[in-house]
Amino acid sequence: MSSRTSKSRTGAAAPSKKAGQSTFGEWAKAIVFSVLFVVTFRGVVAQAYQIPTGSMENTLLVGDYLFINKMLYGSEIDIGMGGHRLFYYRFPAFRPPEQGDIIVFRYPENPRQDFIKRCVAVAGQTVEIKNKELYVDGIRQVEPYVIHIDPKVFPAELTHRDNFGPFKVPEGTLFMMGDNRDNSHDSRFWGPLPVNLIKGKAAIRYFSWDGDHHAVRLGRMFQAIS
Repeated sequence: MSSRTSKSRTGAAAPSKKAGQSTFGEWAKAIVFSVLFVVTFRGVVAQAYQIPTGSMENTLLVGDYLFINKMLYGSEIDIGMGGHRLFYYRFPAFRPPEQGDIIVFRYPENPRQDFIKRCVAVAGQTVEIKNKELYVDGIRQVEPYVIHIDPKVFPAELTHRDNFGPFKVPEGTLFMMGDNRDNSHDSRFWGPLPVNLIKGKAAIRYFSWDGDHHAVRLGRMFQAIS
């Protein structure tokens, strides 16, 4: 009688243990899959980015949150450890960067830092700035999105901010400038951008926070960026 009771109890406990192991395994698989999905999506499809400075005002404001399209110019697989790159591969692009594209990229002088600027010229084109006016291949550019916050105009001998070039953009690079031309650290100062530092094209602004007034900028949410 005692032996049969013991078997009965043992037999009843076994399915419960297996069920617990099965549930744990399913949760573990779900977590691993979720992590892999997020990492793959962030690395290959799209990535969130927050505007930290006013160099792209008024197109982009401090506190704007964006999604960048990483597939358009070719997604990257970039694996590193301890500051050393272990593996790198860039997928084929749907199209190359074009004039007017707003692009997130690794800052050439510190690749661990991300910048966002507008592409104003591509390889083979000639850039010149005359008294704050941008010329590409000798043609004055119409740029309704550009602002100037400083009325002073400096000569090229003093700074490249207001007078620059002519400069022919080398192969494999882009010339990048901020829309807030008097307050942007860009290709006028650190040179053309190597295309292998590109991360993606700014696509959609999904949120905007006004830190000065501690309020959400509702009118800037869910807008395409151009």
